Amino acid sequence: MGKYLLSLDQGTTSSRAILFDVEQNIIGVSQKEFSQIYPQEGWVEHDAMEIWSSQYAVMMEVIAQTGVDPAEIAGIGITNQRETTVVWDAETGRPICNALVWQCRRTAGIVDSLIADGLGPYIQKTTGLVPDAYFSATKIKWILDHVEGAREKASQGRLRFGTVDTWLLWKLTGGGAYATDVTNASRTMLFDIHNLCWDRMLLQALDIPAAMLPPVRSSSEIYGYTEIQGVRVPIAGMAGDQQAALFGQTCFEPGDAKNTYGTGCFLLMNTGGRPVASQNGLISTIAIGRNGKVQYALEGSAFVGGAVIQWLRDEMRFFTESRDAEYYAQKVGDNGGVYFVPAFTGLGAPYWDMYARGAMVGLTRGTKREHIIRAAQESIAYQVADLVRAMEADMGATITQLKADGGASRDQFLMQFQADIVGREVHRPAIRETTALGAAYLAGLATGVWADTEEIKSLWKCESTFRPQMDPGGRERLLDGWHRAVERSRGWAR
Repeated sequence: MGKYLLSLDQGTTSSRAILFDVEQNIIGVSQKEFSQIYPQEGWVEHDAMEIWSSQYAVMMEVIAQTGVDPAEIAGIGITNQRETTVVWDAETGRPICNALVWQCRRTAGIVDSLIADGLGPYIQKTTGLVPDAYFSATKIKWILDHVEGAREKASQGRLRFGTVDTWLLWKLTGGGAYATDVTNASRTMLFDIHNLCWDRMLLQALDIPAAMLPPVRSSSEIYGYTEIQGVRVPIAGMAGDQQAALFGQTCFEPGDAKNTYGTGCFLLMNTGGRPVASQNGLISTIAIGRNGKVQYALEGSAFVGGAVIQWLRDEMRFFTESRDAEYYAQKVGDNGGVYFVPAFTGLGAPYWDMYARGAMVGLTRGTKREHIIRAAQESIAYQVADLVRAMEADMGATITQLKADGGASRDQFLMQFQADIVGREVHRPAIRETTALGAAYLAGLATGVWADTEEIKSLWKCESTFRPQMDPGGRERLLDGWHRAVERSRGWAR
């Protein structure tokens, strides 16, 4: 049996490879950022070949860096930015256009048409999702409608659609394996999460040929093999990034919840063997598929989390390193009455407003750079607080603690403010790379590294606990200001 597990963590702004040993220690990490393409306002694209080349490069680099023999790698787990849509020619293996990223809003009009045709309730009931341009379905239709010759090729069975997991699996296996897993399929707005199959009615409504969709498999099994330095290594785990993080946080039981602070913020709660239909703007999704069974999750997505800090760094030039935001936020005692709604690509849960846009309110002559930075930091926590309240309303139960992970969870100020504004303890694990860890868990279970989830759970450790210190009155005043600011950002681009 191999001593190591290799996670390929393909995110929205970078590709990473992380090598774990079987005790869950990180042995090596390699990361490479790739281009963000913004052809028009509200449009976001990636070059799928650059995604592949950057992911392949970091995989080879982490192996070279650590000197690990590929023969000692038990398996590879893939975890990926979800909903991002790649369509490629099955014969040439090349994409027919840039990938349409989950953040891309160009298909808002198609979503409006689906709703006008009365399909909204059917979509929600069948897929668990709220009709939105966020998901893959309308992106596929847009590509077929706008790329020359695409419809003809699709009707001839020459095109392949995949979310990023499927694209990487195809490339890693030289076109030998074509599949997705249930978690990624559940993010397309084409998948029946109850009967676990592609939905004919939605395919018909969007004029998408079923032949261009991949077979749907579990999240933990051997899908195929990739060759590394002459060694065949099994690809044995696949899950969308947020489901992988839920698994990596060992949220194996109903009621367990985690929030990932990445480009966006994603709160997921395991609901066990039954999907919960949200009445409060959340979505139902598949948490994981293993051993012929699936577990479901309630999810709330905020589209802009850590990305607001990147925006202050890259576009506003407020600081040169993202981690500096923590320092500046603490240079002022409060936000000075400033609220920042980072609705750059609309608002996700629980608002689902494709036409909302970013807003900053409460500015005075005394507003300083530090107030704006603090307001941006706080905006991340406010969005999560909205998601927590919606989830508690749906479940009729209190979330007693929140497990935090993702890049921005390193920020002490943000984590303490999060505990204050939700009035709950926030637990940060010793290994914050929980998305990659979840993919490693899935690959390790499929290849016999670990016998079961109980063995995995015994290895998970908490590094820091943040306890709420804010009085309830202060909390409600801040949340009231936030909600008034949100209302001013809504519907702006309509």
